[in-house]
Formats: sequence, structure tokens, C-alpha cells
Amino acid sequence: MALRLGIDVGGTFTDLFLHDDETGAFWLAKTPTTPEDQSIGVLAGTQEVCRRAEIDPARLDVILHGTTVATNAVLEGKGARVGLLVTQGWAHLMHLAESWTPGPLFGFFDYIKPEPLVEFEDIREIPERLDARGEVLVPLDEAAAMKAVEELRDAGIEALTVCLLNSYANAEHEQRVEAIATAALGSIPVSISSNITPEFREYERAVTTVMNSYIGPVLHGYLSSLATKLEANAIPAPLQVVRSDGGLQSLAAAREHPVQTVLSGPSGGVNGAAFVAHRAGYDRILTLYMGGTSADVAVCVGGSPTITRETRVGSFPVRAPSVDVESIGAGGGSIASVSPVTGALRVGPESAGAAPGPAAYARGGTEPTVTDANVVLGHLPPVLLDGAMHLDVDPARAAVETVAEAMGVDVARAAEGIVAIVNENMLGALRVVTVQKGLDPKDFALVAFGGAGGLHANAIAETLGCYPLIVPPEPGVLSALGFIAADVRNEFGQTYIRTTDGLDATEVTGVLEELGTQGSDWLAQEDVDEAARELSYVLDMRYHRQGFELPIDVEESELATLDLDALADRFRALHDRLYGFSLPGAVEIVNVRARAVGRVTKPSLPDYELSGADASGAQSSTQQVWRDGEHLTVPVYERAKLLPGMEFDGFAIVAQYDATTVVLPGHRASVDRWQNLIVEPSQ
Repeated sequence: MALRLGIDVGGTFTDLFLHDDETGAFWLAKTPTTPEDQSIGVLAGTQEVCRRAEIDPARLDVILHGTTVATNAVLEGKGARVGLLVTQGWAHLMHLAESWTPGPLFGFFDYIKPEPLVEFEDIREIPERLDARGEVLVPLDEAAAMKAVEELRDAGIEALTVCLLNSYANAEHEQRVEAIATAALGSIPVSISSNITPEFREYERAVTTVMNSYIGPVLHGYLSSLATKLEANAIPAPLQVVRSDGGLQSLAAAREHPVQTVLSGPSGGVNGAAFVAHRAGYDRILTLYMGGTSADVAVCVGGSPTITRETRVGSFPVRAPSVDVESIGAGGGSIASVSPVTGALRVGPESAGAAPGPAAYARGGTEPTVTDANVVLGHLPPVLLDGAMHLDVDPARAAVETVAEAMGVDVARAAEGIVAIVNENMLGALRVVTVQKGLDPKDFALVAFGGAGGLHANAIAETLGCYPLIVPPEPGVLSALGFIAADVRNEFGQTYIRTTDGLDATEVTGVLEELGTQGSDWLAQEDVDEAARELSYVLDMRYHRQGFELPIDVEESELATLDLDALADRFRALHDRLYGFSLPGAVEIVNVRARAVGRVTKPSLPDYELSGADASGAQSSTQQVWRDGEHLTVPVYERAKLLPGMEFDGFAIVAQYDATTVVLPGHRASVDRWQNLIVEPSQ
């Protein structure tokens, strides 16, 4: 492939990064997201970035697309009407859910359990039963299954889920029900849990499969609309969709397993941050993305994102591999308000989004946002996107004035308060992924990206003590760059509960090799060259009868001489590192998985020689900034003119096409060989 285009659709902007694999040249663009139909903004952005590159869009070789369509469908409750078939006696599975509340006190007093994604009247029971080993206790009643399917069809369902008890151990009943339902439902999609997530814990398996059905028609409609628009505009490049774990999959695979895309967008940013930081020599990083609607934080060790097997979308647990990201409603469009009861200032999670957007955009927005506060403080230049967007100070001041009046302070102090609150919100998210997991933020560098990340990152680094702060050359479109750096990826697993004591290693090896074959076949279906295919394995292990398990990696080369005692020792060592103790008891395997990876060509970003330290030639103007009760005149540097080796001190503002960075007093910024902006304390 020569020309690869990464596209990340955010809540406010759609980011694009076009890379030429042969020459290493790249181009970027940002266009407003079109919430009414995201494909409109994607098409407009594709045409814009190709115009900038002076190429015909028909020359694109592949389009790598991260989308929030699936996530938004769940969060906004706008998915398909789903029917659910369960084992007789389990009709209340989705409503009983988990014995969990957000906190020991708050939860009991104030927690309202979310409504399931499937209505109770759309759930049907089927006579059948398997035991935990997959043995048939009650045969499947096919006539009852047909009757249930027909009832749901006539009721108007738009998708069907089949989740039978213990089907992870034997998929035969689910597969037979799938055949019956497919014949009766025609074009209505059918999802079975043994295909989506063949693992124990029936609630998590059920909710994941229901979510697959819930978002499937929505995602299918969006991707079909986008493919149609691209074809109509003579853009024949195939679409690949970004998965929640940061990998790539074909359009067909995304349509079959849409639940794998629920964290599609955030995973690209973490991928991109890990890629640029690793090139610069930093393999322990915290990532901070701040866009128009949300902020996402994550940890990367060894140059790779941390992958988790379970995440949450809204209030629902999803058993699917994903980058371990903590997301909060803290973006440039996050709306500030003052409680009429307590007088406390709040920021987010509500957002002005792309339409109408912050008041400073002069598109009809009137509510005070983080962007408006930054405009009032002078942190943002008056023109963004190379002149394509102008920021209007007067509407921004008028919006923030409503907060100032409610708090009884002047408008500048109110703006500073808004910025301080949103910073604290992001600090809280970073503490969740570090301190709460036994990690010291001071042991990590901080990579900031997104259109608003550089505005706030220096203050956050100063509080946490995580240096250096790294701002990549193209921070506003780093998620789209992350898609270019992503590999084709999938996982294949099943529940396999055995204690390691006395277990025949060849039995485990046989199961892993079978899963590996599934992975190899999938990579072949994705047209991955055989030389680029890689397999690795994971055993989820725990102490016997413990409630939670830990993943233990197994390389393909270990299969021939698999040592279960050594794996148990690795589990104990990991348990001791994470929890501070280990036990001598039996260790149990719970799930086995195969990871299938198809390596792709990584983007070859430029590497420069260092020049002189004098950055005065890159200063384009000065700007009035309000800080601590006084107005300061600070230099504004043009990022494109900051050459590797240049240095300057804060207070300073760095302006560029896709983002703005604030360097605080007491800090010194320099440009490294890869054009990253490196910010550290002056002393």
C-alpha cells in the first residue's frame, strides 16, 4: 500500500491523516463533525485532505476509520430494538444484572440501575439446558424456539440475540437456534453468544452479545452509507474499521462483530501516542487526549497500550478486548455551570459539541464552555485551522460572564476557575489509571494530544510531576495517525476451567493450537500476507475458586514445551506485584485465548538533525494572557517554524493548524529530532 488515510470522527471535529508509505510524506486536515450523519463530514474531510496533498481521492489505497457511532448508539439509547432468547428460567437475566453499585454509601441511597438494552417483553425462554461441561441435561425444544422467534419477529424486533446457559462449553444448541431464526427472520441479523464471546459468566456474555445486536443495525447503516458516498464520489479505496483494542479489521468483520468497535476512537489515540513516544525513546507514558467532547487517559508500558478484556460502555460491562482507557466528559466544548443550591462550579459532562459549539465559534452557542474560558484567558489565538475558523472574544466573554455573575467574581477569575475544574477532572481520571493501580505518575512521561490537550497538559504535568511533557508534531490528529500505525488484529478464545496440578500440558496445547488455527484462518480472510502473520496466546489464571483472574502471556514458541508449573509461578509473581502477596494454593486456568496479528507498514515520520537553540525566529506575535490577577504579554510561537534543537521558556503559546499548546512559567520547551515539543521544569 502507498497512500493510507486515517480518519477519526470526534464529537466536534473529524481528524484526518494521510500518509504516503513510499515517500514518507504526510498531510493532515480537520473538518467539523456532522452529527446528523457522520459520513458527510468524513467525505468532506477526505476530499479536503486530498486537496491539500494535491492528489486525486481515487488514488487512495485504503481508508482506516475509527468511529463513535457504536458508542453513541449505546450512550444515547438509540440502538436497534433487540429480541433475546434465553434458557428456560432465565428471563430476568438482563434485569437482575450485577450486584454492584457505584459506591458503598452513594450507591445504596441514590443509585438508579440503568434500563437494560433489551425490553423485558422482548425476552423469550426456550426449554433446553447444558451443564458446565457442555453435556445435555434438557434437549433443545426446536418447536418452542421457532414459536419464540416468530413472536419476536411479529412484535417488530430489529435484531435478535441468542444467549443460552453454558453455551460457551457447547455451542450446538445456540447454533441450531441460529439456523432456525435465520430462516424465519430473513434480513434481521442474529447474534449468538458462543460466536461473540464464548466465555462463562452469563450476564457479561449476555450483555455483550445483546450490545452486538443493539448497535449492529446502526453501525451497518452508517458504514453502508459511508461506503455508498465514497463510491458515488469515485473513491474506491477499501474501508478498514478500527477495533476497540486498537487493531484493524475489514468492513465485513466489523459488520459481523460490531461490539468490537465500541472504543474505536480512543484506541487510535493511545496507539498514536505510544508510537511517537517510543520513537523518541520513552516507553513508559501516560496519554492524555482532550478533544471537543471528552478526555481519555491511559497507560502504556514497553511501547504498547495496556489491553483489557472487559470494559464498560455507559453502565454496561463489555467482554471484548479493548485498550484500557478511562474516559470522562471533559473537552473543549464541556459546559460550565453553577449549582443554584450549593453555588459550586461544575464543568461537564454536558457538551456544546460541534453544533452549536462553544460561544466563541459564533455559530449560535451561548453556554459557557472550556474553550470560551481559554479564549477569555488569552490561551487561544484568534484564528484556528489556518484561517478556516475564527474565534470571537465577545460571545465567549458574554457566556463566561454568566458564570462570573453567579459566583460573584470577575469574568477572568471565572474563566480561570473553569479551567482549574476541568484540569482537576482530568487529574482524577489519571489517578484512576495510575495511583489506584499502584503506579507512581512520576515514573511516566505525559503525552498530550487532541485539539485541546496541549492547552491543559502542562498544568496537569506540574501537579502530578510526570515529566517530560511530550506534545507530538500533529497532536490534533494523533488518533488518525494511530490508525496508520495499527496492525490487523483479532482474538479467539473460550472458557477452559482446569487446575494446573496434574493437568496434561498437551491437552492445553491442543486447545491453544485449535484457537491459533482459527486466528490464522481469520488473518487469511483479512488478506494478510503469510509473512506478516503472528500468533500469541493468553491464559487467564487465578487461584483456585478465586473470583477474578489475571492474563498470562504465552508466546507461540512456548507451545512445544509448555510448562504449566512455570506458568503458575508467573501467575503468582504477577499477583504479588499487583496485590503485594502470593499464595501457595492451586492455580486454575479459566480462559484460553489466541491473539492473531497481521503486521502492517509503520509510518516513516521524518527524523531531523538538531539546529541552534535560538527560537526567536519562530515567534510570530504576542498575546495578552490573564494569569493570577494580572495581564501578561506572552510570545506566540508558530509550530511549523520551531526547528529541532530550538528552545524557549514559558510563559508561551505555541500555535499550529490542528492544536494549541500552553507552556507555563517555570518550564522550558525544546524541540527534539522528531519535532516533538518536550516540556520540562526549568530547574
